[in-house]
Amino acid sequence: MKERIRLSLAQMGGKELDFIKEAFDTNWVTSLGPNVTCFESDLEEYLTSEKSGELHVVALNSGTSALHLGLLLLGVGVGDEVICQSFTFCASANVVGYLGARPVFVDSEAKSWNMDPDLLEEAIRDRLKKSGKLPKAIIPTHLYGMPVDIQAILEVATRYEIPVLEDAAEAIGSEYMGQKCGTFGRFGVFSFNGNKMITTSAGGALICHSKEEAEKALYYATQARDKAPYYQHSQAGYNYRMSNICAGIGRGQMYALEKHIERRRAIHAFYSEKLRECPGIHVMSNPDDRFQSNFWMSCILVDPILSQHTNLQIRNKLDAARIDSALLWKPMHLQPLFRKAPMYDRQVCTDLFSTGLCLPSGSMLTDDLLTEIINEILPD
Repeated sequence: MKERIRLSLAQMGGKELDFIKEAFDTNWVTSLGPNVTCFESDLEEYLTSEKSGELHVVALNSGTSALHLGLLLLGVGVGDEVICQSFTFCASANVVGYLGARPVFVDSEAKSWNMDPDLLEEAIRDRLKKSGKLPKAIIPTHLYGMPVDIQAILEVATRYEIPVLEDAAEAIGSEYMGQKCGTFGRFGVFSFNGNKMITTSAGGALICHSKEEAEKALYYATQARDKAPYYQHSQAGYNYRMSNICAGIGRGQMYALEKHIERRRAIHAFYSEKLRECPGIHVMSNPDDRFQSNFWMSCILVDPILSQHTNLQIRNKLDAARIDSALLWKPMHLQPLFRKAPMYDRQVCTDLFSTGLCLPSGSMLTDDLLTEIINEILPD
């Protein structure tokens, strides 16, 4: 039986074991240590530019932890509302509930699949009218690595003085107008889960624009321990710090990051070229020159009339050939958990969910394997 083609596997760069061995040799196997500090520095150097300004990175045990701490630092609390993109992974909305706040969902725009700036402003005005107060924060998501139209989002957010927590969990290396995603908002978030562009096996990072904010995030991430010669706690904290061993993997991955991005972009270009003339198949691509996706995931939309297949039928056909694929994220406003949450809707993300499919996109995929995938998608 042939080996299954997976959706998005991690790929090691070769130096990871050196840093892991160093951690074991020096007995740094806890949730702090040289690898953590160096990984944070590597990320800061990679992300910082003249456009981004000063950046400080706090390495954490997940992207979800980073989202949670970002909202905490923004002062989100019980009874507040936070505007979220409906078309996203559940963590973006779940963390709102951690703090006793309520998510308010906004639909996507068709060109980027991400938060619609016009609907965002409509939602803000309507929430102010209905509740008498502005939402406490906005969480746009760079979905599948595709940048949000972040300039338009920030213009709306600035107009109403609402801070932006930028969910770049899937978008390390993606750029908007030459600036790295994750560096635009008041805070930014990355995920280093095992299927991401680079991995720490499990992990994430919070991107801050000041040393003071980073120190506050670190305080909360290490159980909010007061400065005392004994364990004293004046506030509730969390066990969110990244381990020195996981950070060692991350340090090694940074050496291969650009190579991984280059390959994922090449995979997207391969799919785009081979499926260009396929009736009813549209490959998600950069809307214009402002957007530079890392193409962490290559995705297609399937017109069931023109292609004579549905996205689910193509998924089943690929599965029968031992090839992974995945339906797009089910929008949060359609989830049972959030059925009572407000939604500002134009049916864009609902339509994307009903017609979209993620194709295998891991950087280890060869052109021969990609050809095998294409042959299963093309009409018989």
